[in-house]
Amino acid sequence: MRIKVGYELLYECPAPTPMLLMLNIHYSRAADILVPDHLVTDPPVPITAYRDGFGNWVSRIVAPAGLTRISTTAVVRDTGLPDVVVPDARQHDVQDLPEEALVFLLASRYCDIELLTDAAWRQFGGTPLGWPRVQAICDFVHNHIHFDYMQARVTRTAWEAYNERVGVCRDYAHLAIALCRCMNIPARYCTGYLGDIAMPPPYGVMDFAGWFEAYLGGTWYTFDARNNIPRVGRVLLARGRDAVDVAISTTFGPNTLRGFTIWTDEVVEAG
Repeated sequence: MRIKVGYELLYECPAPTPMLLMLNIHYSRAADILVPDHLVTDPPVPITAYRDGFGNWVSRIVAPAGLTRISTTAVVRDTGLPDVVVPDARQHDVQDLPEEALVFLLASRYCDIELLTDAAWRQFGGTPLGWPRVQAICDFVHNHIHFDYMQARVTRTAWEAYNERVGVCRDYAHLAIALCRCMNIPARYCTGYLGDIAMPPPYGVMDFAGWFEAYLGGTWYTFDARNNIPRVGRVLLARGRDAVDVAISTTFGPNTLRGFTIWTDEVVEAG
């Protein structure tokens, strides 16, 4: 299938404001991009870019005073298949993990594993190793947190989500990641497009989604504690330790987000 994705973000800045933007499709999907997701600003401003330590593509701009529109539209080829499920994927001993996976066992800004370790071992210490343990963590988080956009908070950590039992997709992901790390399973945060393709109505308002990947059996596998079912049509933007590494925008000065529109729709073939 083909999926049309894109966004329109409208920022108001009282003065020229430097920004970092992580809004391009991840390089791992480069071969699937049929219409490139070139970042466009209105008014036009110079754009430079670099690849960060996790391999994500980051654009740099200085937004002028006033309103700045940032947008793109792209088309991506997709298999149309749901997330892979491998129930027998094994858990590695820590000493056998590749070096690049070790950072995803450590505490990070939103994944405060030191506070959750005792609770994690009480809850999951008796579960089977590997895929079943990660799925048990997803089941727990899915049922433990109540989804509520109105109670979103950018400072909420995994420990706070565990205790407050409310949040949005990033909170589900942070808590699941933290619990995996407590159980010595490398886990990393993912952000990207996830629409309602192959899902029954009613359909929610489109937004960028947060999920995670766990390292099992020598491979990074997708898990989604919020939805907790295999989904069709994920389009990855960025990966990192947690949401601080993959923020869609990081601004260095006062600003107000005046508009936020995301789309991700299957392209219906004519005839």
